[in-house]
Amino acid sequence: MSKMHDFVPGLELSRRFYVDVVAGLLGDTRHSAARLGEGSDVLGFDSVRSTDHGWGPRLQLLVEPGETDGVAAVLDRELPDTFLGWPVRFGWDDVAVSHHVDVDTVDGWLDRRLGLGRPADLGPIDWLATPQQLLLEATAGEVFHDGLGELNPVRDALAWYPDDVWLWLLACQWQRIGQEEAFVGRTAEVGDELGSRLVAGRLARDLIRLCFLLERRYAPYTKWLGSAFAQLEASASVGPALERALDAREFEPRERALAEAYEAIAIRHNRLGLTKHVDPTVRPFYDRPFFVIGATRFVDACLARIDDDLLRSLPLVGGIDQFSDSTDIATVQAARAARVFLDQLLGA
Repeated sequence: MSKMHDFVPGLELSRRFYVDVVAGLLGDTRHSAARLGEGSDVLGFDSVRSTDHGWGPRLQLLVEPGETDGVAAVLDRELPDTFLGWPVRFGWDDVAVSHHVDVDTVDGWLDRRLGLGRPADLGPIDWLATPQQLLLEATAGEVFHDGLGELNPVRDALAWYPDDVWLWLLACQWQRIGQEEAFVGRTAEVGDELGSRLVAGRLARDLIRLCFLLERRYAPYTKWLGSAFAQLEASASVGPALERALDAREFEPRERALAEAYEAIAIRHNRLGLTKHVDPTVRPFYDRPFFVIGATRFVDACLARIDDDLLRSLPLVGGIDQFSDSTDIATVQAARAARVFLDQLLGA
């Protein structure tokens, strides 16, 4: 049951739990402690509403190989029943009641959380098959103590894609826009107003995800996409234009608003200096009366800067988040399967 008057943001609750309780139970055991993984608190979007479901102090406690069983036994035996009025042992849905101090090694955490090895060993397919939500969960949150000296370097290495992978994902995101940017006008032209709005909504979502890529930020899944977008620098110029595009009840104001968003994002692309300068102004779609950014020009500019032969050879279907928007894909099990799938689909 929620305690509205007692609400403490989850990261603060977990930090205090580690400092006041867990650290004192570990003695001289070398360890790292953090709040990472799934949960709105890891992303800083938790609120009183969050406390009605699976709420309480949670930690990832990483120790050296051979220490996990002993540390887990101490915690099972010594952890209190409550902390700051919240139960230490709790469950939800099909999750059994237990404490949520997860004891693991760094390598075990990487494998269980991401299905990955150490970042230095990752190839392009590993990056492309790992959902951004999982990468965000591993690099957001907070490390309270890194006594092993390994967790912070691992998180730093996972903080963003290698440059060639980044350029390829940018190319694929521009490709998605190029595939549908003319359809807002074409559907409206034949009287399909609902269809025009639907395409505009798809483009707005793809443009938002493009903004995340341009700002080197992993995009969360749908529930927090708008909240996280509001924290991006691009939201000030791009957000109002997208709102007008989605609010528009006629094609002409919808097209004008999308054109404003296209140009603002194209300017931001050029400011990065990642590729050659691409004219950031909208233009007619060939000889049809629909104004578009001509996204394939940005695709070509990105591809021209990629050195990796494998990436240059791949069809532009994108990473896992670009060819599937299923919420269920953001799991470590799906990421493992996606690597096999991508190996086959992309002929890697």
